[in-house]
Amino acid sequence: MRLNILAFAAGVIVLQMQPELPTVWPWALAGLLLALPAFRWRGNWPARLIGILGCLAIGFAWAAWRAEVRLADALPAAWEGRDIEVVGVVAALPQDFSQGSRFEFAVETVSTATAVVPARIMLSWYQGQRDGEEFVRQPLKPGERWQLTVRLKRPHGNANPNAFDYEAWLLERNIRATGYVRQNSPQRLTEMVWQPDYVIERLRDRVRAAFAEMLPAAQYPWTGILVALAVGDQRAIQGDLWATFNRTGTTHLMSISGLHVTMFAALFALLTSAVWRRVPALALRLPAQKAALMAGCLAALFYALLAGFAVPAQRTLYMLLVAALAMGSGRVVAPSKTLCLALLAVLLIDPWSVLAAGFWLSFGAVGALLYIGSASVGEANGWREKIRAWSVVQWAATLASLPVLLLVFQQFSLVSPLANALAIPVVSFIVTPLALLAAVIPWWPLAALAHWVLGWLMVFLEWCATWPVWSAPAPPLWAAIAAALGVAICLLPRAMPGRLVGMVFLLPALFWPLEQPAEGEAWVSILDVGQGLAAVVRTREHTLIYDPGPLYSAESDAGQRVVVPYLRSLGIGRVDVLMVTHRDSDHAGGVASVRSALRVDRLLSSTGEADAEPCRVGQTWTWDGVRMEILHPLADDYDEKRKSNNLSCVLRIEAGGRRMLLTSDIEARDEAALLLRDPGKLAADVLLVPHHGSRTSSTPEFIAAVGAQHALIPVGYRNRFGHPKADVVERHAKAGARIWRTDRDGALLVVMGGEAQTISAWRNVRQRYWRSTQFEQVD
Repeated sequence: MRLNILAFAAGVIVLQMQPELPTVWPWALAGLLLALPAFRWRGNWPARLIGILGCLAIGFAWAAWRAEVRLADALPAAWEGRDIEVVGVVAALPQDFSQGSRFEFAVETVSTATAVVPARIMLSWYQGQRDGEEFVRQPLKPGERWQLTVRLKRPHGNANPNAFDYEAWLLERNIRATGYVRQNSPQRLTEMVWQPDYVIERLRDRVRAAFAEMLPAAQYPWTGILVALAVGDQRAIQGDLWATFNRTGTTHLMSISGLHVTMFAALFALLTSAVWRRVPALALRLPAQKAALMAGCLAALFYALLAGFAVPAQRTLYMLLVAALAMGSGRVVAPSKTLCLALLAVLLIDPWSVLAAGFWLSFGAVGALLYIGSASVGEANGWREKIRAWSVVQWAATLASLPVLLLVFQQFSLVSPLANALAIPVVSFIVTPLALLAAVIPWWPLAALAHWVLGWLMVFLEWCATWPVWSAPAPPLWAAIAAALGVAICLLPRAMPGRLVGMVFLLPALFWPLEQPAEGEAWVSILDVGQGLAAVVRTREHTLIYDPGPLYSAESDAGQRVVVPYLRSLGIGRVDVLMVTHRDSDHAGGVASVRSALRVDRLLSSTGEADAEPCRVGQTWTWDGVRMEILHPLADDYDEKRKSNNLSCVLRIEAGGRRMLLTSDIEARDEAALLLRDPGKLAADVLLVPHHGSRTSSTPEFIAAVGAQHALIPVGYRNRFGHPKADVVERHAKAGARIWRTDRDGALLVVMGGEAQTISAWRNVRQRYWRSTQFEQVD
């Protein structure tokens, strides 16, 4: 059975890697035709092999059918960006951010004639001025029914190498459109819709509000962690704390883990058993052991729902249910079979869970613990043996997470075993029980005690965070699979020979080489950061960042979410030049994040910062046979009162006889000045289109002087400025340039030098069935 479940899981995983959805019925039919005879003549190896292949096909078909149904619930392109009146329910915890709040909305009815809206959407409700309109946000609570006028767009996220896939995340959560609330007389129709899922979300909201009242964030910096431990709201944790948890390998503790659910269930089971045994009438009706099992399972279900039903909580819940059923029926079920049944349940309910790192970390860690536990005989006696057993558990969990951490995050914490040795018992057996008790009994001393204990733990973790972190370029998938095999070999019992061979399998993932341009080559990556600009220029031994991208909100920016993870995936921790072309937040918003995460040797900017060197005409340098030159602005331009756009740093790159012109947000007057100074230097094979394709730039004379074969436009999907303008795009196309757009194509990689010049688009390189293939110009 275990092999069949693993084959089913493999089929689900393979489907999630497909560029487009296959037809479901041939795979389902093939799976049934293979599985039925295998079941009939089970017991011999040929039949088992056929059964495994059948389960593989069934898993593939199951995931494909689920995806087909979910994708069918779509917002038509014709209704993007139009006012639609809907009635529905706030379906989950609203999340506040600096400009308003964001919430999931379950649509019940659509009042606008002929409009088609998906059943579940994500909405932002802004506060203050936006696009010339005054927004007034009203307080929201889960379970409220509202009548709203909204503007929607289909699911769309930034597409960058080795980055978080927002579109996949939306698909998993069944959110099939995103948008914002218009100020057209929103009305609260019902205070509470009494459905079980809304009741749970309202309860989570009350717990979160109680913690905020007892422990105001201004005086109690760790309140968000207590909220995350009580109700699974990880977004309550401040962004800078995640850096500490990542560097110490304790991120898994800041969410509802399997250990927390198990502890909560065991506590209720013990209490139920103690009460049941003291009431003869109850004990005669149902044995205390079975009553305790039922109470523990119900408690685990309640806590898992309260925690947001994340994968670790699901996995633990299903394992507890299987174990309870086995104990209740008097049967003995192997722990590995229990884990496989939990895996099957998770994938039947949520086949997209395999796309999340948490899925692999959760099942991998538990699988590793069961793997080493199967070789242990008896219980540890004496404190030395108990410490050794605890050390083995830490070693196994750390080693099991290594392939996933290297593949997804390109780093792992060297101090993780030490940090977890203290953090796991403190968080699991002191802080979490106190947080749960404070959630049930909102009494300040309980919450304050939990916060005080957590504060001392954070002092320890912040010290651990100063230790080095192993970083390496993102390994290929085969290297991560080889590393997983190496982990299995390393965790064999001590008596088994050849365990050190496992380290050989780990070497490719640990020491995957940095892919570098050849001498005389330049690789220019135009990252997909939405409405803004972030580019990375690489030569063989040097790296330049041309703008660190936009500020998304007070809590996040492109430097933190896109630029730094991208460079980390390449194994780059040092930047030779950070060029901030001008002060607009869609270009300079990620400066602080980049400078705090990476070593920056030189800062070039037109923003006038005290520690920055002004960029100006005449600055040139050569790296590894690649020549770079600043063409704008003039030194005298800083003395004039100019718009920040007119001070944009323009960079010219020449490699192997090929040229690329990076123009930031220059406007028509700046283009004219460049034409007057030295039109010959404007000639380029590739042009980064000025000002995102705005009508303020790209004059016919400038386009003709550049004569680019390729025009690259960094732009956000359906941005509120309407960039790029259709006539500007047409102007570049008529001049003979091929048009590339980050909103349509994702991140763009330009390879200059060598025998040829190539441009590749990430959405074409890494195609997935859930990514939109339709695209329309918005003007």
